[in-house]
Amino acid sequence: MLDAPLKTQLQTYLGMLREPIRLIASLDGSDNAAKMRELLQEIASLSDKVSVDETGNDARKPSFVIAKAGQTHGVRFAAIPLGHEFTSLVLALLWTGGHPPKVEQDVLDQIKALDTDLNFEVYMSLSCHNCPDVVQATTLMTVFNPRINTTVIDGGLYQDEVNTRNIMAVPATFLNGEMFASGRMLVEEILAKVDTGAVVKEAEKLNAKEAFDVLVVGGGPAGASAAIYAARKGIRTGIVADRFGGQVNDTLAIENFISVKETEGPKLVAALEEHVKTYDVDIMPLQRAVSLSEPQKDNKHAGLIEVKLENGATLRSKSVILATGARWRNLNVPGEIEYKNKGVAYCPHCDGPLFKGKHVAVIGGGNSGVEAAIDLAGVVGHVTLLQFDTELKADAVLQRKLRSLQNVTILTSAQTTEVTGDGTRVNGLTYLDRVSGDSKHLPLEGVFIQIGLVPNSDWLKGTLDLSKYGEIEINNHNATSLPGVFAAGDVTTIPYKQIVIAMGEGSNAALGAFDYLIRQ
Repeated sequence: MLDAPLKTQLQTYLGMLREPIRLIASLDGSDNAAKMRELLQEIASLSDKVSVDETGNDARKPSFVIAKAGQTHGVRFAAIPLGHEFTSLVLALLWTGGHPPKVEQDVLDQIKALDTDLNFEVYMSLSCHNCPDVVQATTLMTVFNPRINTTVIDGGLYQDEVNTRNIMAVPATFLNGEMFASGRMLVEEILAKVDTGAVVKEAEKLNAKEAFDVLVVGGGPAGASAAIYAARKGIRTGIVADRFGGQVNDTLAIENFISVKETEGPKLVAALEEHVKTYDVDIMPLQRAVSLSEPQKDNKHAGLIEVKLENGATLRSKSVILATGARWRNLNVPGEIEYKNKGVAYCPHCDGPLFKGKHVAVIGGGNSGVEAAIDLAGVVGHVTLLQFDTELKADAVLQRKLRSLQNVTILTSAQTTEVTGDGTRVNGLTYLDRVSGDSKHLPLEGVFIQIGLVPNSDWLKGTLDLSKYGEIEINNHNATSLPGVFAAGDVTTIPYKQIVIAMGEGSNAALGAFDYLIRQ
């Protein structure tokens, strides 16, 4: 089950256990149960602090609970947690065995103080790179609060259950039997939803902060780079972001980041965050900016720019760098919003396994669309790629790979006009053949939309100059039309939206902001 390097790595981790734990298995006669038994026995063989108990009688078979010795409470895996979830398995073992988690003490205190029964069910796929965040967050909550339970369910392993609950995108999180959230969430986000007083307390803490010299809004490559360059100047620097890493979190393969031959989005995000944390930067995650003011004049905050947050808090700074990035562009056709997460998806790596053996469409003929079609072709029954233009726009090497696949159909000059469904899930799409003028319907079970990005600048309309595409207009120093406000990355008018370019732009914006400050 585990290869030699993985066994060696796991044995090292298990050496950190402080208390004995047991793996309580609920098994049946299936092949998957045999694989699960093999995995659990291999884990137990690597540490004398781990034992296997096959007396479990959970309704979901196969599954297993990781519990402290003498207890039955713990996180349950209705899965064989390898792939992207192997780290989640390791952390569940370590935390249950007394190894301290790397989270802030106030987060642990908040978890322990929750005085209500919470039963989480997290549906994931082993190829989903966003799922581990939710799995690890709910696992942490389960280990440190006996009133919280978590079951991690592999959608590919429990396909009937997924179909019954109409789950067509992962991670999908249920709480006490009801849908709680769809998509990536960190533990702080979950706590904010279940602990109603947390938002007010957080807003009070943010309001009390002293003014910054440079405040970066956005935590993607541009924002991280800007924060590092500003902090290196020895000035008071803060970074406020909805989620650290931005769109890079949703990017799997990265092969054009200079000096790094190949990496994955989540790995790059982790490295960015680690780098930022080596400097004296005040990181304020899970916060969304809603408005921006010009420098104040006749009051006690004269000379300061104000950034108001969604939770009601206001941050102040002598200069601001906007690096809010971009988000997936919607088709804006009937049925898209109605069937989002019910067959309409945007992440082929995350949600592809839920469509095993089915017929899906990918809309978009650029690099992201063609890469999505290639990835999905290895999982689903058939892929139809629809491109609005007369030809694909992806790199030649990707086009050759796509055309070599037997279960892919390419439709060019095809304008998607509607996503159709039965009220519960997608059953097809309608498109206009732009050559013949005919409207055609394509029976499908999933639609993956890959048509580019739109800048996250809606909240800035009327505040500073934007292009006709909604991008922030900047000069050579990355200065905007508002004094003291700079911008960088995909939210700006730079023509090429690339990670490496965003990083350079973030650095340039920080240097521009520093130059502005020393001239005041």
